[in-house]
Amino acid sequence: MSTPDPAAARLERELKHARPLIGCRFDPSGRFLFASAEDDTVQRFDLVTGAKTALVGHASWVRGMAFAGAPAVGSGEVEAWERRRASLHAVAGFAGATLAAPKPAPFTLVSADYHGKLIWWQGDADAPKPLRTVEAHKGWARAVAVSPDGKTVASCGNDNAVRLWKADDGSAVRTLEGHAGHVYNLAFHPDGTRLASCDLKGVVKDWDLKTGKADRDLDAKLLWKYDTGFMADIGGARAMAFSADGSRLACAGITNVSNAFAGVGNPAAVVFDWADGKAKVLKPKEAFQGTAWGFAFHPAGFALAAGGGNGGRVWFWKDDVTSMHVLTVPANARDLALSADGGRFAVAGSNGTAYVYTFTSAPPGSPPPAPPKK
Repeated sequence: MSTPDPAAARLERELKHARPLIGCRFDPSGRFLFASAEDDTVQRFDLVTGAKTALVGHASWVRGMAFAGAPAVGSGEVEAWERRRASLHAVAGFAGATLAAPKPAPFTLVSADYHGKLIWWQGDADAPKPLRTVEAHKGWARAVAVSPDGKTVASCGNDNAVRLWKADDGSAVRTLEGHAGHVYNLAFHPDGTRLASCDLKGVVKDWDLKTGKADRDLDAKLLWKYDTGFMADIGGARAMAFSADGSRLACAGITNVSNAFAGVGNPAAVVFDWADGKAKVLKPKEAFQGTAWGFAFHPAGFALAAGGGNGGRVWFWKDDVTSMHVLTVPANARDLALSADGGRFAVAGSNGTAYVYTFTSAPPGSPPPAPPKK
């Protein structure tokens, strides 16, 4: 694939649901987009067949989603399918759309809900059912992540704790204690030896997974404020991501808050140099009221983040400094997902639509993407 140009990103398809969406994630093969919704379900959209499947088992909203035992990344399954389908379409018209879909590789989805539960699912099954449920946190389980080797699941929540679990059976491994407030997000370092977590007040802890101790704290307090008028805290990392080489860590959220009750402020991302802990702050060039709800480092060297508030946006930065491009999304963005190969990104919309964008042009003679099937 040629080097992606953010300015050339185009809306590829819209995936509809009846309720507002909260989060979204591509599985590592790029075949499926999983989107969590305000009806307590996780919706699985098959980007090859157009099939839509509901994962039912949570009793509250889900925001955290991660994958274990996943297929190799960058398989290009969707792209290969589209090329083949386009070729048949050019020869046989819409009959090409009947091309049999390949069987997806097996993988596990782990999802986290507001009641503190983690649920394991066989993500590639025809009709996924809960494999196991773990009572992980007292209060909201805000985020979940899987180690690079796929063996360990990490979760965090409103009980101020980060907890580690075995990916294969859900058994407890260790609890990491030290945060003084709700833990909003977390991310494994790509080398698998360390874990970063961020709490409500923007304290980022760097955990050594061998010892279970935090060796240092990083300062993302720009993403927190105590509103004296409403006597309430607002903040935390609404998204966290390491760059692929582990040299940078990003924490995204809201800053310059003037009203904690209504969430009035501006989106921002604090990007740390992982070696020395020094930080840069990324902000949109445009005036925008809202929160950054998703962040990703693209393999091509730029960063992107999604935000919602007074509309929906996706912002792009080059070298973590220069604002390159801004994309208007048709609804408030509540999460952002980047496919493992960097060919697509998706935004979870507050209107119940997941918007899937691509950096590539449509193959010549390609039929329109199949709409979701219920």
